[in-house]
Amino acid sequence: MANGFTWHKDGSLVYLTADHLTASGLVRHGFSTRHGGVSTGAVSGLNLGFKNGDEVQVLENRRRFLTALGLDFRALVAGQQVHGTRVAEVRAEDSGRGARAWEEGLPATDALITDVSGLPLSVYTADCVPLLFLDPVRPAVAAVHAGWRGSVAGIAPAALAALRAAYDTQPNDVLVAIGPSIGPCCYEVDEKVIVPLRSLPFWREVAVEARPGHWYLDLWELNRRQLLAAGVPAENIAVARLCTSCHVKDFYSYRAEHGRTGSLAAVISLKP
Repeated sequence: MANGFTWHKDGSLVYLTADHLTASGLVRHGFSTRHGGVSTGAVSGLNLGFKNGDEVQVLENRRRFLTALGLDFRALVAGQQVHGTRVAEVRAEDSGRGARAWEEGLPATDALITDVSGLPLSVYTADCVPLLFLDPVRPAVAAVHAGWRGSVAGIAPAALAALRAAYDTQPNDVLVAIGPSIGPCCYEVDEKVIVPLRSLPFWREVAVEARPGHWYLDLWELNRRQLLAAGVPAENIAVARLCTSCHVKDFYSYRAEHGRTGSLAAVISLKP
């Protein structure tokens, strides 16, 4: 599993990296698991999100995860995710926004871009899709949070467009890693999700009818197809194909754990 990705162990902490991002030599990055943290109870393990009632433990968990990646947790940047499509450009003065408190994150933001080295961009998930982008030519990076709303609305191509507008990024140069999230095996949705999808020419490639009025939705393929349509070459997109709901012992899953769960993180930073 996780073809094109590598598992890493640092003490009890376990995380994944995308091989093509690592091979670039330009970034430090990682997709967390639930292993190696100090949180307890329903969010036991490496909970990295503040909305679960254990802020003190989250700070220690973030320190551990960023340290394992060779990054400074105090410089971490996060958005206040709202399942939207706002993309924010992160500048040097934004260093640390959202690192220590959710309220300090960039407002109503689900994707972050930057060309500033040493600024770790982060997104938080528990079934939603985390995507990490690298333009190795500029260079510049992005971190994207894509739930079903963001995926259907096209947040991945929106992040690509923001990279192009800000840094003249060319889609054919971009490398993308799609990390662990709920898979088409487990993600059953109703008609309200499928209706807006029907405007896409490939919608039948990403949705399979499960029963009347209900469909299995492939968020990995939805985001991949949108990126292909925006000009990213297929060979530049790596998909971990790890379902958080199937592998709940390794990942947090909102659906599998009925809403009582922690948050995973995906982080990327240009090397100084």
